[in-house]
Amino acid sequence: MVAPTDDAPPDDDVLWARSLHYSHDGSPGLIGVSVGVRQGEILALTGPRGSGKTTLLRCLAGSLTPEQGEVWFNGVPVHTMGTLARERLRRDRFGWIGPEPHLVPELKVWENVALPLLIAGASHRAAKHAAREWLDRLDIGAFARKRPGALTRAESQRVSLARALVHEPAVIFADEPTAPLHRAERALLLRTLTTAARSHDVTVLLATHDEESAAVADRRFALLDGRPAGAAAAGSGPTETTEDQAACSLSA
Repeated sequence: MVAPTDDAPPDDDVLWARSLHYSHDGSPGLIGVSVGVRQGEILALTGPRGSGKTTLLRCLAGSLTPEQGEVWFNGVPVHTMGTLARERLRRDRFGWIGPEPHLVPELKVWENVALPLLIAGASHRAAKHAAREWLDRLDIGAFARKRPGALTRAESQRVSLARALVHEPAVIFADEPTAPLHRAERALLLRTLTTAARSHDVTVLLATHDEESAAVADRRFALLDGRPAGAAAAGSGPTETTEDQAACSLSA
């Protein structure tokens, strides 16, 4: 790992990384990537499959330690944290949703959503209450007592999103969350994610190779072969309409 520099991260960046390098079995995954993300911002990490999007997400989330470079969260150096400290950070401050829901089939939907809180030591009653609240906010409260096997793929992804949000994280890492979904289902999940993020001031890093998915972001950061493909450009996502707002009845 490179020696830390005297330059402090910008005050308005909740996540900030500089000169990240990472390799997979000797094959470059990231090469000199630097990026900053502001509080409450939705940033799309774009690029084709294999461009380094997932590796960058995992370095920023602390589940991978870069071989060189720095990662900061709210002014705290993640790259110097020990394993347990990084695990606590991911548990308490970060949420993750990937292309597969990874729900526990033996548990009811509300129990799957409550898992992050139960693991963190919350009481059964408090965890259940929070889980039911988030299921209602995402308009899937009717699924609370079902098992994952009774859900469609799109419904399971919305449950996975509720699980990522239940502990009210500062940052959601969304790694191709719409990849397995049809177009209408993709649009609904993205509206649900962005509405939840805006209403609760959650920062979102959305890794996607899909142009329509990237369009919901405030900015884009493009990767190609593990390198920045160019400067982050201002996003051109559509303005939310009344119809969009109605698709997800979130409470503040």
